Amino acid sequence: MSAPARPVADLKVALFATCFNDTMWPETPKATVRLLERLGCRVEFPMEQTCCGQMLTNTGYGSKAVPLVRRFVDVFEGYDAVVAPSGSCVGSVREQHPGIVELVGDDRLASRVEHLTPKVYELSEFLVDVLGVTDVGAYFPHRVTYHPTCHSLRMLRVGDRPLQLLRAVRGIDLVELPGAQECCGFGGTFAMKNADVSIAMGSDKARHVVETGAEVLVAGDNSCLAHIGGILGRQRSGVRRMHLAEVLASTEEDQA
Repeated sequence: MSAPARPVADLKVALFATCFNDTMWPETPKATVRLLERLGCRVEFPMEQTCCGQMLTNTGYGSKAVPLVRRFVDVFEGYDAVVAPSGSCVGSVREQHPGIVELVGDDRLASRVEHLTPKVYELSEFLVDVLGVTDVGAYFPHRVTYHPTCHSLRMLRVGDRPLQLLRAVRGIDLVELPGAQECCGFGGTFAMKNADVSIAMGSDKARHVVETGAEVLVAGDNSCLAHIGGILGRQRSGVRRMHLAEVLASTEEDQA
């Protein structure tokens, strides 16, 4: 395991679980906490956290998201780092929150947002860039393929950080996903407004997943995994879906 870029014990880390993970996939934020604590982080879960406002912003109601931006700052600005198992929500915070605040001309809030957003990290960014770790001590003896989600790939530009982490997992058989950089077709409300296009894109992605012969499809956003996984499930492909955090949190004891 690489040496941390900063003393881990000195970091006051908050878990930003995200509203959809908290509601639908709570095992993902739980896995994130287990992983970070295993690496020596002191992790807190602020109970006052809510939605980041992405759903409102993405559908054209940015001004309606201002109270959620203000709440996000109130909850998280006292931490050294805010870590979320979602490229989508972190992308919203870092890329959309400054613009949302501009809509209402609140200079004080804008200053607070500017100070906080650089401290908000997607999980793989935090592990590789802040902790300086690629081998997190994980064990996962399965054939896996990885889908890089659009927000993590294009908005956050996490690059190959998730793959660096997966390659260091003991026992894993990591296989390349054909057409990996193509969108899966989810896109939040896009999937409802353009259902036929969304299904066609998701079907292409599912077909590529099956072509790899993987047992498990891994990604950094559960929303995209739900979209692709729903198609894989209806096809009775037998491919499981797992969040990156859950794979990285796995140990030999979990596989016994």
